[in-house]
Amino acid sequence: MSAKEGICIAHSYKIYSNAGEQSFDKLLRKLRSHLPKARVVACFCEGMTVRGLLMAMRRLGLAGEFLLLGSDGWADRYDVTDGYQREAVGGITIKLQSPDVKWFDDYYLQLRPETNHRNPWFQEFWQHRFQCRLEGFPQENPKYNKTCTSQMTLRTQHVQDSKMGFVINAIYSMAYGLHNMQMSLCPGYVGLCDAMKPIDGRKLLESLMKTNFTGVSGDMILFDENGDSPGRYEIMNFKKMGKDYFDYINVGSWDNGELKMDDDEIWSEKNNIIRSVCSEPCEKGQIKVIRKGEVSCCWTCTPCKENEYVSDEYTCKACQLGSWPNDELTGCDLIPVQYLRWGDPEPIAAVVFACLGLLATLFVTAIFIMYRDTPVVKSSSRELCYIILAGICLGYLCTFCLIAKPKQIYCYLQRIGIGLSPAMSYSALVTKTNRIARILAGSKKKICTKKPRFMSACAQLVIAFILICIQLGIIVALFIMEPPDIMHDYPSIREVYLICNTTNLGVVTPLGYNGLLILSCTFYAFKTRNVPANFNEAKYIAFTMYTTCIIWLAFVPIYFGSNYKIITMCFSVSLSATVALGCMFVPKVYIILAKPERNVRSAFTTSTVVRMHVGDGKSSSAASRSSSLVNLWKRRGSSGETLRYKGRRLAQHKSEIECFTPKGSMGNGGRATMTRVFNETLLQHYVSLGYNNIQSYIRLRTITWHSTHLGDSYCLNNVRNIHC
Repeated sequence: MSAKEGICIAHSYKIYSNAGEQSFDKLLRKLRSHLPKARVVACFCEGMTVRGLLMAMRRLGLAGEFLLLGSDGWADRYDVTDGYQREAVGGITIKLQSPDVKWFDDYYLQLRPETNHRNPWFQEFWQHRFQCRLEGFPQENPKYNKTCTSQMTLRTQHVQDSKMGFVINAIYSMAYGLHNMQMSLCPGYVGLCDAMKPIDGRKLLESLMKTNFTGVSGDMILFDENGDSPGRYEIMNFKKMGKDYFDYINVGSWDNGELKMDDDEIWSEKNNIIRSVCSEPCEKGQIKVIRKGEVSCCWTCTPCKENEYVSDEYTCKACQLGSWPNDELTGCDLIPVQYLRWGDPEPIAAVVFACLGLLATLFVTAIFIMYRDTPVVKSSSRELCYIILAGICLGYLCTFCLIAKPKQIYCYLQRIGIGLSPAMSYSALVTKTNRIARILAGSKKKICTKKPRFMSACAQLVIAFILICIQLGIIVALFIMEPPDIMHDYPSIREVYLICNTTNLGVVTPLGYNGLLILSCTFYAFKTRNVPANFNEAKYIAFTMYTTCIIWLAFVPIYFGSNYKIITMCFSVSLSATVALGCMFVPKVYIILAKPERNVRSAFTTSTVVRMHVGDGKSSSAASRSSSLVNLWKRRGSSGETLRYKGRRLAQHKSEIECFTPKGSMGNGGRATMTRVFNETLLQHYVSLGYNNIQSYIRLRTITWHSTHLGDSYCLNNVRNIHC
């Protein structure tokens, strides 16, 4: 019952009413040592036991340490507190509500031993009451020496017992119970009939339970199913009323479950209120943790975790992902969903970077289109350059899809752009660097016996598109496996971001393919790093790929190790595009706009490092064709007429081909030096005549002609884009 009312019992001890002083002292020491904050002692004991506690409190100097709550055994008895009022002050007791029975005093006080003969024990009571001897009656106690006199009266120091009304009502209850039982078992019979001989206790109890009558105080007396009558109590407080005057005062009542209490009367002095609290109430956001073996009112206040709210006084509950405890810590509120906004600093920086790069890309593309027939553009494989520029442009556009508020359509565009933009650029670069590497690989042979394949512009475009389509296939396959959509991401328990549902597989697979293209480009760029600048832009491609590798190697740990994946992706793609644009196209645009004198064919067809040997060393017909062609060169005048050989036109204009003018005589074993340009058109025509065995060598500056039995061999200087 106490637990239901929020009352905690810290200790529970038993002590006998006739226990010695040591037992009472030991009990108080226990109360003080164990949980000393418990300072209210409820005494369910007889009045003299309470007096023993008061005496022990004086011996141990504990006056004021404890507040005693007494049962009706203490009530308002002065014999309990007499001499120990200072230890008992503040005590609260309960007293059974029983008004004085005035008519009983009138009857009782006029009784005398010489007239009261109906009570055989009255003479014994009289001797005990006045501690005297009645002549003519057995002596009650040998110690009583004085003789009872007629002046002795019961009115002396008489105080009616507080329970007198209950005693009278109890007697009446028994009388009414017997009467009702006799009326039921012996109807019309006076006295006890055979049915009541002997009396059946169970039947008497049933009769008593049904009894109801008006008590001596005017209240109805009846019993419930447990045999209890309605409880009525008065609440008494033992207080100091003056300097040395103490008394009980009525401060409340309890009548049939209704409590009335005058707290101001009890605690008139607020500073003297005794606190009997083992643990203080917990603050907001804390719960009670009761240690094993401790009582329920002694707890430790433990704060809930930052994502938990107080479900009840003993339980914390965690909020679900996407929600956070409210200010009162009594429930959870949804966390506002975050996503990149155009006005945030990081997106602004990424967008400005992308816009500048996009404008630069469009400018370069316009320049390349306007000057598409100039040597600078034509020497750069312009078709592949357009693919690279398209990939760079798409890379810059990815920034806008990445920063926009996530929607399903943007999720599709993100995956396409991130995978396709690098694939377009690096597929074209792989094709371009592979072509250069194959040309140089053929140059290491003394005799070219077979023309390299897939050297034409059309073949290069087909190869590039095949590589791009592989990436498109990967993207489409991932679309089927993991359809793009929006989702909530929780980088921490207090953050909710709206993002696209791109998994690590969706990122790694396309980037893995792009990484393969980058490594291939880097490999070919490294192989062709020593080719001179006027042969092709190999060194610019090499620098581009080295820088790109560094960017993407840095991207991987940053992307997977931070919460700023979108911004990291934006800058990585834009930086890669900027490196490609700056290293590969800015030098060409500079020549076109600032150095037009270098934008001529001679600047891109002259190389002092290539030597070719024409002839197979085995065919006499090849030797005769060589001699015939040399004679044809010798007959070539300066008039610019069309040159033909076996019905094939070699050139139409002087600007297209120059005759070789020997500076010395040629003969068997002779050596001639040529100083004119060998045009690519003539070389291609020469190859079509059957002179397919051509080999380039490094660091030879002259064209020499050797006549041997193996056939004629020509070392051709100043040759651009040799097709073997």
